[in-house]
Amino acid sequence: MIKRLPEKYPAVKEISDAGRIGIVREIFSTITGRYDFLNRLLSLRRDVAWRRFAAKKMRFIQTGRYLDVACGTGDLSLAAARRHPQITVTGIDFVEEMVEAARKKAQVKKLASRVSFLQGDALRLPFNDNSFDVAGIAFGIRNIPDRERALAEMRRVVVPGGQVMVLEMSFSQRRLFRPIYSVYLNRLLPLQAKLFSQNPAAYFYLADSIMNFPPPDEFVKIMADAGLARVQKFPLTFGITWLYVGIKGKAGRS
Repeated sequence: MIKRLPEKYPAVKEISDAGRIGIVREIFSTITGRYDFLNRLLSLRRDVAWRRFAAKKMRFIQTGRYLDVACGTGDLSLAAARRHPQITVTGIDFVEEMVEAARKKAQVKKLASRVSFLQGDALRLPFNDNSFDVAGIAFGIRNIPDRERALAEMRRVVVPGGQVMVLEMSFSQRRLFRPIYSVYLNRLLPLQAKLFSQNPAAYFYLADSIMNFPPPDEFVKIMADAGLARVQKFPLTFGITWLYVGIKGKAGRS
């Protein structure tokens, strides 16, 4: 029996953490087939440039390993592998359909020998402490209710001096651009998604999650509260996307 998808999901502010996790799982299991196409369409291919910028900022100092958390279909994993041919990459996502799509993509791109994917929970990463030089997450942290815990887990699995990187969309802080971006998120994006996705309600929810993501300075504080030091932020494309980079202290929590 095919499950009937909702016409609308509850607003981010109106649902419990458990309810939100269930919604996110449903959304990403139902949009997998058109996920890459819609990412390119709805961002005007800027998502490709954003991931390349993140990969360029990665530094491999000890293990030569990168962890991609909430990896989706594996785009950031593959961007890192292409940018740094000396590294191996592990991607993890809690949606099985996304993991399968990422594995197929790595095979097609002939990177499966260096890039692997598994299903798992961002709040309970199945890796030992100090296993990776870099742990990153692209467009996934806003879908995790307990963001500080996810960041702390990423911090745990990187080596001292290693990087925790977050690439995430945010509601633009530029006064003149905000009305335009609001119309795009709330009107144009869902309209385009309705033409191409079997679950257009997902894109109303995803737009809402962007609108409700903490502003950059507040998210920098969340990263610091998770134990990350020297957090930097880099605005991309008029500040609709930001790259955040924090460092695991050499010793202690710092």
